[in-house]
Amino acid sequence: MGKNRLQQPRVRYAVCISFQRATSQDLSTKNPEDKAFGTRSQKAAQLREPEPEILLNSCFHLERAHLKILAKSCICTVKSLTMGWENQTFNSDFILLGIFDHSPFHTFLFTLVLAIFTVACVGNTVMVLLILLDAQLHTPMYFLLSQLSLMDLMLVCTTVPKMAVNFLSGRKSISLAGCGTQIFLYVSLIGAECFLLAAMAYDLYVAICHPLRYQVLMSQKLCAIMAASSWILASFDGIIDVAFVLTFSYCRSREIAQFFCDVPALLTLSCTDTKTFERMIFVCCVIMLLFPVVTISASYTRVLAVMQMGSGEGRRKAFATCSSHLMVVGMYFGAAIFNYMRPTSEQSPTQNKMVSAFYTILTPMLNPLIYSLRNREVSRAFMMLVGKVKSAP
Repeated sequence: MGKNRLQQPRVRYAVCISFQRATSQDLSTKNPEDKAFGTRSQKAAQLREPEPEILLNSCFHLERAHLKILAKSCICTVKSLTMGWENQTFNSDFILLGIFDHSPFHTFLFTLVLAIFTVACVGNTVMVLLILLDAQLHTPMYFLLSQLSLMDLMLVCTTVPKMAVNFLSGRKSISLAGCGTQIFLYVSLIGAECFLLAAMAYDLYVAICHPLRYQVLMSQKLCAIMAASSWILASFDGIIDVAFVLTFSYCRSREIAQFFCDVPALLTLSCTDTKTFERMIFVCCVIMLLFPVVTISASYTRVLAVMQMGSGEGRRKAFATCSSHLMVVGMYFGAAIFNYMRPTSEQSPTQNKMVSAFYTILTPMLNPLIYSLRNREVSRAFMMLVGKVKSAP
């Protein structure tokens, strides 16, 4: 056994011998006038070299202790970094600052928003049911209108209920999964409405400029394809936005200066470089906002040219139909372009809140009112439905 240990590398042994001799020399060079130190130096000088087995064992024990301490410190450091990263990236909820506090005036505004939300839900639901139940409204124009009402209903239900729960409960947090769900639904519905409004403009163009070929140019199959394409293309955009936003690191404050999870508000909280993603958002906005705007503008240019050559009655009917659509387009696209086509550095949280509240809460309420009050066929269908309900036993 002793021979095997003596055959180990002599480096550790030499280090320990050097340390022992240095200690002995250091003790022997103390002040000779000091008796205590003199005695110790004499004893140290008389010490003979220790046995190699004892010295190597002590070195081995010392190294094992140092390695254990180093390993424990490394493990603790890795665990702390991992837990910190997980807490910042996955486990921490976001805080929605909202648009209201609990002052009397803001409580009144919150009650007003709930009333608008109720009107929007009832109005859009009634519009969908009227078009579904009345056989005379089974035309491409009213089918597209029912899709618009369905999108408005889903859009207002994506943001307002969570805002109301946070205000009433006093808890403003939203989980990462809930935030991702809001982003997907919000972006998808916004994009779908953009494409659908362009499809509705094309429908008006065909109805006014080519009335004899309307059934051919605007068939039910083409109408269904246009509506389905609006949903599918917008859903792709929503998936892309969620995939990028959820991969960003959020090492700053978790407070979102909005009443829902909005992409521009989240980008200001990220510590990741988001310039490439902002450019991609700009390109998507160009495609999803400006392309429908160009389509709508081209359609109405032709419609106005034809209206000038028509009779008085036909002109008034066409103007009533087009004005309702133009009011919705102006409110919707104006707010969306103002909110998403500007650079993030130029956006103000207060402005973003007001504009977002306008086209996510107010516009879904106004759309069914505009189309129902200015459309005789919808009003007739509504009065017939009310009469059936009253006459029912």
